[in-house]
Amino acid sequence: MRGLLSLAVLVTATYLVLSTAPRLGLDLRGGTQIVLEAKSTPTVTADANATDRALEVIRRRVDSLGVAEPGLVRSGENRIIVELPGVQDPKEAVAVLGRTAQLTMHPVLGVVPPGTPPAPGEKVLPDESGAPLRLAAAALTGENVAGANSGPVPQGVGWQVGIDFSGPGGESWRKLTGQAACSAPGDPKRRVAIVLDDKVISSPQVDPSVGCQAGMGGGNTRITGKFTQAEANELSLLISGGALPVPVEVLEQRTVGPTLGAQAIEASAWAALIGVGITGLFLTFVYRLVGFLAVLALAGYAALSYSSLLAIGATLTLPGLAGLVLAVGMAVDANVLVFERAREDFASRSGLPPRQRLSRAMEGGFKGAVSAIADSNVTTLLAAGLLFFLASGPVRGFGVTLSVGVLASLFSALVLTRVLMIAVCDNEFVAKRPWLTGLGSLGRVRTWLTGRFSGLYANPKRWLLATGAITLLIALGLVIRGPELGVEFTGGRLIEYTTQQQVNPDAARDALQAAGFDRATVSTSGEKELTIKTAPLDETQAAKAKEVVAGLGGGAEQVRSELIGPSLGDELRTKALLALAIAVAAQLAYLAIRFDWRLGVATVAALLTDVVVLLGLFSWLGITMDAVFLAALLTVIGYSVNDSVVVFDRVRELRGLRPKEHFHQVAGTAVLQTLPRTVNTGVGVLAVLLCLLFLGDGSLADFALAVLVGVVAGTISTVATASPLAVLLDRKSPGAGRQRAKPRQQTRRRVDSGAVV
Repeated sequence: MRGLLSLAVLVTATYLVLSTAPRLGLDLRGGTQIVLEAKSTPTVTADANATDRALEVIRRRVDSLGVAEPGLVRSGENRIIVELPGVQDPKEAVAVLGRTAQLTMHPVLGVVPPGTPPAPGEKVLPDESGAPLRLAAAALTGENVAGANSGPVPQGVGWQVGIDFSGPGGESWRKLTGQAACSAPGDPKRRVAIVLDDKVISSPQVDPSVGCQAGMGGGNTRITGKFTQAEANELSLLISGGALPVPVEVLEQRTVGPTLGAQAIEASAWAALIGVGITGLFLTFVYRLVGFLAVLALAGYAALSYSSLLAIGATLTLPGLAGLVLAVGMAVDANVLVFERAREDFASRSGLPPRQRLSRAMEGGFKGAVSAIADSNVTTLLAAGLLFFLASGPVRGFGVTLSVGVLASLFSALVLTRVLMIAVCDNEFVAKRPWLTGLGSLGRVRTWLTGRFSGLYANPKRWLLATGAITLLIALGLVIRGPELGVEFTGGRLIEYTTQQQVNPDAARDALQAAGFDRATVSTSGEKELTIKTAPLDETQAAKAKEVVAGLGGGAEQVRSELIGPSLGDELRTKALLALAIAVAAQLAYLAIRFDWRLGVATVAALLTDVVVLLGLFSWLGITMDAVFLAALLTVIGYSVNDSVVVFDRVRELRGLRPKEHFHQVAGTAVLQTLPRTVNTGVGVLAVLLCLLFLGDGSLADFALAVLVGVVAGTISTVATASPLAVLLDRKSPGAGRQRAKPRQQTRRRVDSGAVV
């Protein structure tokens, strides 16, 4: 059954990879650029603050359009540059983004003759049939709306839009409909007018079943205006996105080229291939035959992950692809867990015939590792899901990529790898030569470690004082030097040139980098137009940049030079921080249920230590923290939790087997027994990262460095922070690791210091 499932999944993945064209991001393919200009109204001035608020509304609309990884920045005081990768219908995007979307709901006072002027505080607008309606002042506005959705009319024809009210909106809606219900059926005053941008989109009568002053409760309503599906979808999108605080006008729309050149893409591709190749060779060297089979399974994992992203229509950017490649390295973890458990199980079955011994050892390896694999992946999925539902922009996109990677990793390890290994290990020739499988011994290093360092955490305070001092020293970088934030967080400068001859964007990037503009982003539009986005520049630096471009293009004329705001605005950053905080809290709650609160607190403490170390070290080194760094930080958080969960899963098991042993001895043994897994997994991840660091593009090199630091810090923090803190908490409040810890059956053996008991 597993074999048929694996075959079906791989065939489907292969078909998708071969038949589906990927949606590439702005950095790889380019896209549509739309320049909007905010306009003042009698009540609101289109200053930088109002434009920033309009930008966040437009960002929500872009998210609702299904455009992943868009680029949005404020340019100057009142302009917004929107870059949309892979948009199929730019005209539709322009129509949606530029709508003011001022939604109001009014009591209807009656039908009036055409040309009747409105009284003060009232409006006269034609209804859907063209009849002029006299409307009272708005009873509700778009601010009272929590969300909207579209769908077909139940048991009817056409489409409708559902509206959910927030806060006092539900009560206001009840009062509005209750007042209208006091008029007789057929009376225009029994109608409620729903107005979008001073146009009545629906003016239904309140249902006859609704009593006077009773109103329609429930906090929601439906708009049925004989909409087509496209009209209903657009209306729900506009309502959900909110109203623009100021009107915006489309100044220009054009196609822009990729912000990354072919050289950078090619270098990163080679780095990925070499890194994955090294990982495969290492697995084969350490685990021999089963390691080689794991490499085949990881190839299937890569195909499954990539095809899943194609199937859901995700937009692929270079950092996203790098994260996908890195996930291949991290997916090694589940396989290594199985292998190490199988080694233990094989050592405990010395009395069985060779074929039966190896086959049962493999089964025991999967059964023994499934708990740690499940717990580590569930915590990661919790974080990924919350990032997707609570955050927006690139953080939300990272949640999608991470979720796909985790699910594909679970399938690869628990289904695909299992099918391959059990089929091979059931072979008589292989069974009689266990050394060929790599499972024939526990390993000399593990045996030596468990025998020599049994009292590893006898004094946990020393560990915590040492790691605390080092962490504090690194964290001082945030205070003394401060973080070097990228253009995405601080804003910068946008300069556009027209050149005499066409300029190769790769050559422009190289020349600007050589001139000291390391963080410049270059894109082209048309044959002789070049746009540069960089950190804030003074006039001398701007003149130098123009000189570089002029040298490449046979002369250059500057047609635009404006300050741009951060693409990761306040709202996006707030949502990202909120999502991260809730994700960490959810992980803590899950770990407290699966293990106990002491181990959960220790895991989160190690995670926070890793984050502080990464931020502090980048501050000391003066490396820019940009959107790519943000993706790396999220990756580190996931890796840190996984590492601690694996160790604490072993703690829970050993605690059940050794209820009378001191907890510090249990924790020390668990760390030493899982050390081979930690080292072997780390080597696979580090191989990919080092190749990306030395061969990849500049931004990807920083991504690789950030994750490299995080992986090392995560491994150390599990040993030097999470485990000793758990020991200390157990001494203050005994009981760590005892929850749900029951002695294993006789078929589940424990391994002490290299000897089987």
